[in-house]
Amino acid sequence: MGEDKDIAMTTSEPIPYADGPTALTGQLARPSGTPRAAIVIFPTIMNQQPNALRRLPMLAEAGYLAFCADLYGRNPSGREDALALATIRDDSAVYRARIGAAVAALATLPEATGLPLVAIGYCMGGQMAIEAARMNLPLVLAASFHGILTPAAPASEPIRPRILVCHGDADPLVPREQVAAFQHEMDAAHANWHLHVYSGVKHGFTDPEADSHGFPPLGYDASADRQSWAALLALLEECLR
Repeated sequence: MGEDKDIAMTTSEPIPYADGPTALTGQLARPSGTPRAAIVIFPTIMNQQPNALRRLPMLAEAGYLAFCADLYGRNPSGREDALALATIRDDSAVYRARIGAAVAALATLPEATGLPLVAIGYCMGGQMAIEAARMNLPLVLAASFHGILTPAAPASEPIRPRILVCHGDADPLVPREQVAAFQHEMDAAHANWHLHVYSGVKHGFTDPEADSHGFPPLGYDASADRQSWAALLALLEECLR
């Protein structure tokens, strides 16, 4: 109860930034003391919704400067609108520019000066976090939670950031064949990767509202949510040691 109360007291503030002509607004949460690292959160295809935004205070309470990226410049009105906005994925250069703009927006904040950079993401945002690693943006770690694992563009050189993937084995949007292809891709790129797979767990397993969205591939799993978050915090400790 006390921990939840402390987290709820942490507030975020809007941070305007841009990707070329597209105006974007991130959300920033600051820790009470000196930050240990600066972390970009890439949200789901639905953009800045509660599941991603609730991670801001959780990261701030853990001592991190946390920034939730804006994928489109607005939140979609529904799933069809989100799918239309998500066509930024169709052009790898456009997609990678949107990813790079979010990382740069955080990195150039005065509070982030000199801090290690991390990217995490959920669903489409998980794909974006791993894509940031494929781009070799200046990250120490990229972490995906129930993210799409297919690349927008393959890595052109060895991947330097460490990679964490937390995946539900019953996720029909990321079948085992896609997971195996990802493993082969990471090996070919000489990546340092960790893969955590949770049996019987669906897509969107970190979202407590997943089962209410009326989309059968989605399902919340409290244990996988806890275990995947613990995996992130543990690997962050190792990367920052």
